Amino acid sequence: MKAAMRAKESARLSAIRLLLSGIKQREVDERKELSDAEVSSVIEKMIKQRRESIAQYEQAARTDLADAEKFELELLSGYLPQPMSEAEVQQEIQKAISESGASGVKDMGKVMGLLKARLAGKADMAKVSALVKTKLSG
Repeated sequence: MKAAMRAKESARLSAIRLLLSGIKQREVDERKELSDAEVSSVIEKMIKQRRESIAQYEQAARTDLADAEKFELELLSGYLPQPMSEAEVQQEIQKAISESGASGVKDMGKVMGLLKARLAGKADMAKVSALVKTKLSG
């Protein structure tokens, strides 16, 4: 934040302040200091909001607002851990399926429960969910 202030990068400073505000708000709401995984979930939520906003702005032909959201999206993504590769995600899914003894789509909740703890912040959970569903139904 201080580096953005010194460089007079107002857009970057604004995005960082927004992120810190989101983290602080969650800490106040839950009355505890957030762990790294919980901070990652705050960042992921903010990224999801940016993606939704970008889609709406582009639909309304407001490229100026969409560009501002894209900038924030890129900045926020930089604070998340390096995402896992497709092969690593597949390997984790397979491991979770065998550990939980899942046999069909009805056991998807068990598998996702294991994966959510392991992959939080490292993979897009919507994609992981789709992959698990395909594996369990196939």
